[in-house]
Amino acid sequence: MTIRLRLAAFLLLLLPVPAGAQIQPDEYAARRLALAAELGPGAMVAFGAPEPRVDYLAFVQGSRFYYLTGYLEPGAILLTIATPGSAASMLFVHPRDPATEVWSGRRFGPRGAEAATGIPARPLEQFEAVLDSLARGGTPLHLVSDAAGADANNPDFSRLRALLGGTRPIADAGEVVDRLRGTKSPAELELIRKAVAITVGAQRQAMRAIEPGMNEFEVQALIEYAFRRNGADRPGFATIVGSGPNSTTLHYNANDRFMREGELVVMDVGASYRGYTADVTRTVPVSGKFSPEQRRIYEIVRAAQAAAEHAATLGSDAAIMTQAAARVLAQGLARLGLIQAPDATYDCPAQGGSSSCLQLQLFYMHGLGHGIGLDVHDPEQFYHTRRIEAGSAFTIEPGLYIRANVLETLPQTPRNREIASALSAAVARYSNIGVRIEDDYIATAEGVEWISRAPRELSEVEEAMRVPFTGPAPRDPEIIEWYRATEPRPASPAAPPSR
Repeated sequence: MTIRLRLAAFLLLLLPVPAGAQIQPDEYAARRLALAAELGPGAMVAFGAPEPRVDYLAFVQGSRFYYLTGYLEPGAILLTIATPGSAASMLFVHPRDPATEVWSGRRFGPRGAEAATGIPARPLEQFEAVLDSLARGGTPLHLVSDAAGADANNPDFSRLRALLGGTRPIADAGEVVDRLRGTKSPAELELIRKAVAITVGAQRQAMRAIEPGMNEFEVQALIEYAFRRNGADRPGFATIVGSGPNSTTLHYNANDRFMREGELVVMDVGASYRGYTADVTRTVPVSGKFSPEQRRIYEIVRAAQAAAEHAATLGSDAAIMTQAAARVLAQGLARLGLIQAPDATYDCPAQGGSSSCLQLQLFYMHGLGHGIGLDVHDPEQFYHTRRIEAGSAFTIEPGLYIRANVLETLPQTPRNREIASALSAAVARYSNIGVRIEDDYIATAEGVEWISRAPRELSEVEEAMRVPFTGPAPRDPEIIEWYRATEPRPASPAAPPSR
């Protein structure tokens, strides 16, 4: 990270937290200034997400565009002209159009957009003329797109190239935006807290409701109802409710199996609140009580998470979390006979010939965690700096997945056949047990805080499931009061004069 970018990110953290932690136009302006400071003199174009193909599909704004503008209407374009020490921005938006608005809702129009964002705004049809003027002046051009890269495979790049009518160089600024996004402001951390609080409430309700004979989609419906009832925009990603063998599939989301007594169910869910997404996973016994085999696997995963949490301190190398969790998982699997030793390997295919992989990877095949924010897998500053610092927001989510056919997937080598024979009894004993425990954390100047406080210890989970389910819980009054106090800029604003 350059000195200029460090300074810009630091300035974002110094911005005061407004009442209710609503993100204000001044913070968006500071983000654009930080981006301009990194890119240097020139022009930056950012395309918002397009209008849905048909007007009955839901619109979701692109994360990079939203990060720079806070604007939620489709089809908008941001243009920022950077000069040393300043960044002048202009927003190009759809004009008011009553014939269209009767189908998809009232638009802001340029005047409404300017009032809502603080960015001078013009009708969308004027963008091409302004861009042409910049191109003729030889201004260096950067693209911010929510698609990948600045090449012909990116539709935003192709669109910009077509507007320019030539082969003018266009630089990709998306990675710079993502580095800025990795350091969350106080207002962003507060929005993440709210998304997490709603998600935790939904997890608690699900624990009370689950019983043998329910279908996974019933649990999904209850969770997503709790999200919306408490003011969330929507699920931040496809809800995962996987029971029995489905608990061993990482991103299972068909959610259409009837749950049986004696099984586990993994609930990996997250509410999106004001665009910011939580990600909290709990694994619970369908019958309300863990079996001895389930308890052993669960205890290993929880101990691995605790080891990672202990390593998660301000200024520490984030890789230590991963190392600490992996060490506990490997030791635990070795104790249960699911791997031959903590550092045991097996023959696995590799480019150019045979190679060895850790046996741990047969049962733990994903990373320890990821950043959270506008996307469920959001940019996080320790991806670039390696270190956990104020403004970090991330998950810790170890897991173990004992798939019934795991040994059948081993490449057929003499050594692997011996390994399969040695492990087969333990795999049969723990077959179809999948456990993932995922929590959310934020870092401030005071330290790293666990914010997703849903029941997670074995005794806490069983106790929560003993509470009778009497129907969906009332709306959380604290969250709803906060929601009302921070009404978002309306998607259908009062009609400003047309222009």
